[in-house]
Amino acid sequence: MRGPEDRALAPRRRRRRWLRRLALGLAVLMLAVGGLGWALYEQLNSNITTDDATAEELRRWEHERPTAKVSGAQNILIIGSDTRSGSGNGTYGGDSGSQRSDTTILLHLSAKRDSATAVSLPRDLMATIPRCRKPDGTYTNERFAQFNWAYELAGTACTIRTVENITHVRVDHHIVLDFMGFKRLVDSIDGVEVCLKKPVDDREAKLRLPAGRQVLHGEEALGFVRARYSLGNGSDTERMGRQQQFLGALFQEMQSDGVLLNPARLYPVLDAATKSLTTDSGLDSLKKMFDLVRTVRKIPSNRVQFLTVPRKPYVYNSARDELVQPDADQLFEQLRMDRPVSVNEHVRPADGKAGHGRPGRDQWSEDTEDPDVTEPAPETAQPPPHTPARPSYVPPAPTGHAPSAAPSRPSSYSSPYAPPPAPAVSPSPPRGGPPTYEGTTAARGICG
Repeated sequence: MRGPEDRALAPRRRRRRWLRRLALGLAVLMLAVGGLGWALYEQLNSNITTDDATAEELRRWEHERPTAKVSGAQNILIIGSDTRSGSGNGTYGGDSGSQRSDTTILLHLSAKRDSATAVSLPRDLMATIPRCRKPDGTYTNERFAQFNWAYELAGTACTIRTVENITHVRVDHHIVLDFMGFKRLVDSIDGVEVCLKKPVDDREAKLRLPAGRQVLHGEEALGFVRARYSLGNGSDTERMGRQQQFLGALFQEMQSDGVLLNPARLYPVLDAATKSLTTDSGLDSLKKMFDLVRTVRKIPSNRVQFLTVPRKPYVYNSARDELVQPDADQLFEQLRMDRPVSVNEHVRPADGKAGHGRPGRDQWSEDTEDPDVTEPAPETAQPPPHTPARPSYVPPAPTGHAPSAAPSRPSSYSSPYAPPPAPAVSPSPPRGGPPTYEGTTAARGICG
């Protein structure tokens, strides 16, 4: 039999056993949660596709690339690919083995991280596409052609170098997003609200919508940002303005506490985003992406600006674009030197381009193959030798061999309808300061 002392100690012993069991249970729970958290972190990390090939290719041409002017500022090239390869993308047409940059945006983050400026580059902009190495080791010829050929001819590295040729802005990082990735991202935040003045019925964009305020999810959102002939005046410039408004609304939704502070909503967003992205090694981990998102989140929405580079119909072919000068060069200079860019709330009016009819009726429509596309001639597979440093805006000579040590400016271009551009002329200084560009901010969104 237990004595009085044993009976007095019994409650204490039971309490200690209960505390030990509770501590053990909490330890097991913490290990389980920690293990689950680690597993989820690793899963999200492994979702991101790292594009090492582009970085390797860019190193081959480092002697041509512009240098960064302001320490701490970042320039990220966002490429929306219209590739039909990959799961789910075939619904937008057959995979012919080619791809083009359906949307290209140069995102500039200021060194102080107090502003962000996203500049859309028209897919039809006439530009000098430099000599590029293709994945099979052969080389393309330098040519004067529409901008989005760069991606089709030789992929991301060629697109980056073309953008740098146009802007003289050093591209620090790149992100590639295809159709399915865009839809997954929109669905992960439960859609984006838009306002339509009239109903939309666009067979090419696979889009049928009533008029009024409504929330668009993946498939409809993709159709909305890609539609051209059933919304507005049919111009590609207006479509880019609509894309910018949509991105502003998407930014607002992802910036909200309802997403970033709600684990039940945050994980699907992170999962969709990481599955959707192909990036360089500088953005290829969850931590790096989170740091970027956290930085951008601190920027006031009225300082997140979207605009299209100043453009007008190309003088030799009104279905193509050319830059408006000196406005475009002034814009690029502001980005290079990390100076503020001002935009107003109006999307650029009709751009006067030919070819606003539907595909099949217009040989220059965006969904029709260009009649004068020429495949690059087979080139040698020799890498370009190291050459003396030279100005970043002078492209290598278009020869059938690797660039020589003393390249010269070409006198002709491979595109049959496009004459070489006029000699470069220094832009006149702005009167009363830099211009205000037509665009929008994330604060305005789509529905005002």
